[in-house]
Amino acid sequence: MTCEKTFTQGGHLKDHLLIHADERPCQCDDCKKRFRTKNDLRQHMLTHKKEKTHRCDVCEKQFRQSEHLKFHMMIHTNQKPYQCDVCTKRFRQKRTLKQHMLIHTEEKPYRCNVCEKQFRNGQRLKIHLLTHAKEKPYRCDQCEKQFVVKKDLKIHILTHTKEKPHRCNVCEKGFSQGGSLKTHMLTHTKEKLHQCQVCEKRFIISDQLKKHMLTHTKEKLYPCNVCKKRFSRSESRKRHMSIHTNEKPHRCVVCEKSFRLIESLKRHMLTHTKEKPHQCHVCKRRFSLLGNLQMHNITHTNEKPHECHICKKRFSRVGNMKMHMLTHTKENPHQCDVCWKRFGRVEYLKMHMLTHTKEKPHQCYICEKRFSQAGNLNQHMLTHTKQIPR
Repeated sequence: MTCEKTFTQGGHLKDHLLIHADERPCQCDDCKKRFRTKNDLRQHMLTHKKEKTHRCDVCEKQFRQSEHLKFHMMIHTNQKPYQCDVCTKRFRQKRTLKQHMLIHTEEKPYRCNVCEKQFRNGQRLKIHLLTHAKEKPYRCDQCEKQFVVKKDLKIHILTHTKEKPHRCNVCEKGFSQGGSLKTHMLTHTKEKLHQCQVCEKRFIISDQLKKHMLTHTKEKLYPCNVCKKRFSRSESRKRHMSIHTNEKPHRCVVCEKSFRLIESLKRHMLTHTKEKPHQCHVCKRRFSLLGNLQMHNITHTNEKPHECHICKKRFSRVGNMKMHMLTHTKENPHQCDVCWKRFGRVEYLKMHMLTHTKEKPHQCYICEKRFSQAGNLNQHMLTHTKQIPR
């Protein structure tokens, strides 16, 4: 046996062994597509049958099979008859519960025969195998971008149509993907289903837990090919690479300013809309960004959760702690491309670069004199107000 999985019936074992052998003995006469079992072929054959005779009485959606209508009706009735014995989460379908149970058992029975990477379900493995084949069979008609999976193409199309068909019934916010809506709903329910096994901290979504786990393992598996800096996540490396390529693919439709990251563009857009959706519940001050509100909240609690492991000094912000750490390591990681001078902080490098470009972005609105640094402009403004600094 390959994976030591056990079955109550010999027929089920026989079908299962076809997964390891990758045999597909059952072929569709219409489109020649092949399947492992007769049942899979039967299900597929219904896609050639065009009639959808089973109609939902609530939303009038139609289905080819009564079973599919039955599952669909559970969306309207909110029935979830299958419950996980470990975390009590409920599911509409038995197979979804089985899939979920693998999270608790940490089983990954599907193995890639190229790179040995393992997966919890066969569909994920199938998608992964396309990354080795370099195939991207699904192409966008509008921008020619290609995708490995049809589902990714469908999601991408929404970036052109700007459709957001999934709407929150609490705050009316719209989402292009159902998964994004599900995640958003947790912000209303405040559920934190994902718990760290090391420190027992809980998170709303699994991605947050994965990022958090790296704070315990300190692993940085993704090196930059240019400067050899290492990252704990491939997304972080990808973002970092734009520094070397100087790509800024995200453009503001109002002022045409470009940004490396979509998050930066979203933050920038708030400067045009003047929206401040995040409010402090203590002093009622409003903020455009959630991160700014979270930092502001610390001014009320006086928390300093970030501690220097060398001198035990504590900081309210992680950025301040990182800057402080440079006083111990004496590192100057930011280098000027023109004269190779190095700086401890990126802000100092930016100010230094103005000495090469001769830019003076800060202008006095009274006499229109220009300055390279905001501090120099502030000092100059005192000459108009006749204030002498003490």
